Amino acid sequence: MTSLLDRFAGQTVAVLGDLMMDEYVWGQASRVSPESPVLVIDVQRETAVPGGAANVAANVVALGGRASVFGVVGEDRAGEALRTALGERGVGVEGVVTEPARVTTRKTRVVAQSQQVLRVDREERRDLDALTAERLLAALTEALPGVDAVLASDYAKGVVSAEVARKAIAACREAGVPFLVNAKPRSVPWLMGATVMTVNVSEAVAASGDDRFADDGSIHAAGAEMREATGVETLVVTRGAKGLIAWTAAGESVAVPAHPVEVYDVAGAGDTVAATLALALASGASVAEAAQLAVRAAAVVVGKVGVATVSAEELRAALRS
Repeated sequence: MTSLLDRFAGQTVAVLGDLMMDEYVWGQASRVSPESPVLVIDVQRETAVPGGAANVAANVVALGGRASVFGVVGEDRAGEALRTALGERGVGVEGVVTEPARVTTRKTRVVAQSQQVLRVDREERRDLDALTAERLLAALTEALPGVDAVLASDYAKGVVSAEVARKAIAACREAGVPFLVNAKPRSVPWLMGATVMTVNVSEAVAASGDDRFADDGSIHAAGAEMREATGVETLVVTRGAKGLIAWTAAGESVAVPAHPVEVYDVAGAGDTVAATLALALASGASVAEAAQLAVRAAAVVVGKVGVATVSAEELRAALRS
């Protein structure tokens, strides 16, 4: 496992998907408003970090790999701030396209005494316009000769549309680059043929209509059937506190239990799993090895408050422990 981590440094991942800014308002709640039965938060500080597909890319870099993002922002301050924040983290932003009629996705969380009490979303969910999609695909296709994997991170905000996904998969297949995707239920039909598809249990149920994913006794059969139906080489279903299960085209089923930890915040854990899987598989790991590394990385990130990344050093320490 440690030797695999050492090989992360030689891998480049192109991250395609919905870019967003995760904002936090940190404070203390000690009273109820006299105007309405809601908490009054005394604000102490405010922070912002890249979120969504941008957090996936930040995780790739934190784990020692190289990453560039391919997504869309609005012509606004949040878009500029996101570009700057990614650049400061060493993430390439040449593939970020500006769509003036769109707003940059922002998720503002109000946190009191380390507990999230409110979230405010500013976003658009419509598909990209034709010109924006064309520019995005052109940038991604041009970058393919220099990447080891493409990782699509779908948050259902319009970037991973049917058109973009199908053309991106076709371009990757032609270039011989593996295409991994962290999918949403609505996008599963147009992501068929991906190298690796990751969903959580509720997303698997929604995408397949199969309640067996929620049952420990029958999930293995349900996963094998969904993998075959989607035509992906490997299907990964994350199960929260139960770890994850992966099914391969060779008929192999790999179950990895979660590493027991005290959970503080699960926000962004899926991003960490996706980034770790991409780097591990690009580094030559087997599905079983990649899954074990991903579960360990997730155990580290859920111990942090807010959307966060896991460093290679933190993952090494987790493996040693």
